[in-house]
Amino acid sequence: MSAGGQSKAVLLRALTERSPDLGGHLMSVAQLAERTARRLGLSTEETERIRHAAELHDAGKVAIPDAILAKPGPLTEAEWGFVRRHPLIGERIVRSAPSLSRVAELVRSTHERFDGTGYPDRLQAEAIPLGSRIVAVCDAFDAMTSGRPYAAPRTPQEALDELRSCAGTQFDPAVAETFRAVVGEQALQMTA
Repeated sequence: MSAGGQSKAVLLRALTERSPDLGGHLMSVAQLAERTARRLGLSTEETERIRHAAELHDAGKVAIPDAILAKPGPLTEAEWGFVRRHPLIGERIVRSAPSLSRVAELVRSTHERFDGTGYPDRLQAEAIPLGSRIVAVCDAFDAMTSGRPYAAPRTPQEALDELRSCAGTQFDPAVAETFRAVVGEQALQMTA
């Protein structure tokens, strides 16, 4: 295994040990991101980088207190401040492995919004790396369809409808539409 692969494995193990639910979420997002990147026709190297970013996109959550992560109600502005820092913290953690520096760049931007109202840098549209835009859609879908302390899970169709309604504001419309096709293919394969 390469140095980058070893570093990624150590980080993933640490995240999964801290929160087994987070580990499952990261693997699900990574699988969806890889399939979406492939469907978009990205190179093998870029697809792998996006998968690694998806696996590590929440690395910065190790710095957020459990009381905030598991809070069943709305967050205060101070608590949101902690949450908004996690992409920057995640970038620093991932960048500590030099072989993952290009993955760290994607991790930093996974919470940007297509309309420029995201965080941490308020990037807009194509200024957001494509890999980060892919991870954002996959992360949102998995979050919506999984149980969270603050929200009941939605059905896959409800989550897809939400992605479509937020395309152009929160999400890249082309990525959201490609993702819908990936989920549709997956549903067809499961029924066959």
